[in-house]
Amino acid sequence: MYRYTEFDKQFIKLRAAQFRDQLERHLAGTLSDDDFRPLRLQNGWYIQRHAPMARIAIPYGELNSAQLRRLARIAREYDRGYGHFTTRQNIQFNWIPLHRAADVMEELAEVDMHGIQTSGNCIRNITSDAFAGIAPDEVVDPRPYCEILRQWSTLHPEFAFLPRKFKIAVTGAKEDRAALAWHDIGLHLVRNEAGDVGFKVLVGGGMGRTPITATVVREFLPWEQILVYIEAIVRVYNRYGRRDNIYKARIKILVKAEGPRFIDDVEEEFRAILERDVDGAAHLLTQDELDRVAQHFDVPAGVRYDAANDSLAVDVGEAPVAFRRWLERNVHAHRFPGYRAVTLSLKRVGQAPGDVTAEQMEAAADLAERFSAGEIRVTHDQNLVLPWVRESELYALWQAARAASFATPNVGLLTDMIACPGGDFCALANARSIPIAAAITERFQDLDELYDIGDIDVHMSGCMNSCGHHHSGHIGILGVDKDGSEWYQITLGGSDGSTPSGAAVAGKVIGPSFAADEVPDVIEAVIEIYREQRAAHERFIDTVKRLGLEPFKAAANAVRRTTGGKAMAA
Repeated sequence: MYRYTEFDKQFIKLRAAQFRDQLERHLAGTLSDDDFRPLRLQNGWYIQRHAPMARIAIPYGELNSAQLRRLARIAREYDRGYGHFTTRQNIQFNWIPLHRAADVMEELAEVDMHGIQTSGNCIRNITSDAFAGIAPDEVVDPRPYCEILRQWSTLHPEFAFLPRKFKIAVTGAKEDRAALAWHDIGLHLVRNEAGDVGFKVLVGGGMGRTPITATVVREFLPWEQILVYIEAIVRVYNRYGRRDNIYKARIKILVKAEGPRFIDDVEEEFRAILERDVDGAAHLLTQDELDRVAQHFDVPAGVRYDAANDSLAVDVGEAPVAFRRWLERNVHAHRFPGYRAVTLSLKRVGQAPGDVTAEQMEAAADLAERFSAGEIRVTHDQNLVLPWVRESELYALWQAARAASFATPNVGLLTDMIACPGGDFCALANARSIPIAAAITERFQDLDELYDIGDIDVHMSGCMNSCGHHHSGHIGILGVDKDGSEWYQITLGGSDGSTPSGAAVAGKVIGPSFAADEVPDVIEAVIEIYREQRAAHERFIDTVKRLGLEPFKAAANAVRRTTGGKAMAA
């Protein structure tokens, strides 16, 4: 993990002190709401439906146990005892009183954390593959590049007030586990035929009201040029992006409207930075700079291959069925012989997807220290990963994870759904997500049934802002408002761009919206069509592609009762 330098520590402590001054002036009435709003937003503070919401950055998803314990303390002492992990590798707290916001900033600074640029029209938290540095299919470890991007973009004076928020994702594996095509910039580390490292650069992806997948603008960009090239992209966006219409302000709209002209403008700006900007070429990365950052991502002390670790401590054939299922679903291959990565599932009955209590955070920190060199990762799918688990300790970890309610063997299955907090908290939401997620989870509790259904991505958002990534779900659920009532639009066939799901694409709507009490029946009806019509070993997403939407649409409409003919005529 990256270890903060004295400069880094001083930087965020000064930022916390600056925010305290701003907050005190605001509370005293000398700094207006309008003037305070952009200041609190760029430090991660929203005003939500019921209370302020704090969004804390977890850069490229990496945490240590001390940081997780501090988040637990914040949840217990400042909030209502829990937090919420998001699809962008952040954590959110929904009940912290505004007058205590500066105290929280100082608490975070003590463990090298902050909320800087987790909101506002700026470059947001850099996200990555939760298995970075440990995945067997990894070509290049993306974390040093993520950290360089984080340092470069933090409080960048030219990009502090962009037309709209800006999100960057990076991966270095053959498999895309970072949903690159759904980001403003997606960076895929690759090697060319000569073995040189570079980036495949995608620009203009995004969800929201107009879902668009990103365009490839460079198949191979030498790694040394990445900061200059991103600067060129963001400069062109800053110059030409729409500022008159919030719904058309994202870079995806500019890329779609301009097409090849956008790429030409970026290439011209790129050349201009290198050839005409004062010291423009000084922003090219050097091997020394990459090495300076990369040294922080060495293998943790004590992690080494040992033949004694290269086997389970129990006979799998004699082990409990629950353990065998956990091995199948929650335990992942590792690039180091004798080690595995393990997902701690945060999807369970009685808690919203991604939610975690203070006690659970402390339990996860304990597991990280005992089994994973004190390190833990936050995933794009709102779960946690222990990246450095000895194979010989898997059974002991399973027992400890079960006791802490983290061992549900459902990773990648229907109940491992993504969901935003929705209308229970968010001021922008049109409908609630949490009760729908709870109803679906309750409906599909039979593990035998879940395993028979197999791999499936269910994503749910409470509004068109798409924080739950509903567009990329094999089954997507979108909360909409109709005359003050909560309705839900269902889409099928979406993909995040991972190999099992196929190329990134937005799902298609299967008909008029459904009432809240119909949604679990709709999901069940859609699933039953799949189970009846699938070919041998065929995944849900592949059956949808083969059959088309009509059989699923007919089954969904057949279970209408609340909406009925009125909805069908809408």
